[in-house]
Amino acid sequence: MKIVVLTGLMAGFFISAIAQPSVNQTALSGPVLKEAAAETVGMSTTRLQRMDAVINDYIAKGRQAGVGVLIARNGRIVYHKAYGQDDIQAKTPLKRDAIFRIASQTKALTSIGLMMLFEEGKFLLDDPISKYIPAFKNPKVLDKLNEKDSSYTTVPAKREITIRHLLTHTSGISYPSIGTKEAVAIYAKNKIPSGIGTPAGTLSDAMNRLGALPLMHQPGDRWTYGLSVDLVGYLIEVLSGQSLDQYLRTRLFDPLGMNDTYFYLPAAKQNRLTMVYTEDSAKVVRPLPSLNGLSADYPKQAGTYYSGGAGLSSTMYDYAIFLQMMLNGGEYGGKRFLSPTTVRLITTNQIGDLNQGINKFGLGFSLTSEKSAARLSVSQGSFDWGGFFGTTYWVDPKEGIVALIYTQKVPNSYGDLTDKFKVLVYQAITQMNEPMR
Repeated sequence: MKIVVLTGLMAGFFISAIAQPSVNQTALSGPVLKEAAAETVGMSTTRLQRMDAVINDYIAKGRQAGVGVLIARNGRIVYHKAYGQDDIQAKTPLKRDAIFRIASQTKALTSIGLMMLFEEGKFLLDDPISKYIPAFKNPKVLDKLNEKDSSYTTVPAKREITIRHLLTHTSGISYPSIGTKEAVAIYAKNKIPSGIGTPAGTLSDAMNRLGALPLMHQPGDRWTYGLSVDLVGYLIEVLSGQSLDQYLRTRLFDPLGMNDTYFYLPAAKQNRLTMVYTEDSAKVVRPLPSLNGLSADYPKQAGTYYSGGAGLSSTMYDYAIFLQMMLNGGEYGGKRFLSPTTVRLITTNQIGDLNQGINKFGLGFSLTSEKSAARLSVSQGSFDWGGFFGTTYWVDPKEGIVALIYTQKVPNSYGDLTDKFKVLVYQAITQMNEPMR
């Protein structure tokens, strides 16, 4: 999970757009992902192979056990490889179809699931969440916390939490375990689950209890990473009449052909779940048998808690299908999931003058800002996110790129590999995409 908490005054919560890149002709045609030579889409196979030495060096030095990558351009998969080992003790290789804990990459899928209901007229983005989930009526904001017993005082919120606040992480809701100090204490006392390795209970119970707890700041005033998208998941349940698991499977996973994406893995696929690693004192990879007392094999459990913010496991290929659908403007394999106009809304800056790091934020995705685009070659207006265990993706509409790099290691002192991967992807481009005329 990326954890960034930044303050700033909300100059206006309506759209203050990052310059949107043109969509190329190939993307508009809605390609289905197929493997092809890099040269057919203006990239170089020889240059892509440069990343082999870089990634293998990280593995040889004990910085990572295994690394998976998938790169597609204009609907053609030009590089899809698995490096190193899945299990360093058994010396079994990591495979391309390995199933990874994608944690916060769940958020984009849940957010898109909700936006499909938006297109059906089920709600408006600036509706108060209390219109659909009454437990969030008349929210309160934390004033002071007594650290001895986690008791607190509050002040009334100046405004209701809206659905837009949830999708942009400006609601004032934080995270258990990794959130603000105050939120960690209050959520722990009230047994609010993080969504990772918490199979018991239901979204309905947890989210309704969350509604009685204080916000960490006034809605709309800051960007604060938290359980907002778990609440989005519960809103989907309320609006659709289905569990989040059923809804995402019937509306997204099955129609897209995401056949290896689950909250809880079926027995026949559990052997493909990757190992999780941590670091020893020398920052060398070691197996991670548990996480804060929770089993690292939590996706193998049978559960009833469907965390819209962190609960899914998936493959690189499955997630690439979802990202290609977004790059296609909401269409994939002859099926329309969203209108291109809704995709444009989703990938437009929704946080005004606030910032998420040096980036902006849309409805479920971080958006590459002008400042961020100046650091590396990723185009302004690209959208991305990642997961707690070391999975990262981005989509570059201007260059037609879908790229993913997956590891399973917490903590990870060598996150610079992700930036190097971005460099290695873009240096392999030999022909720029032509803008639409």
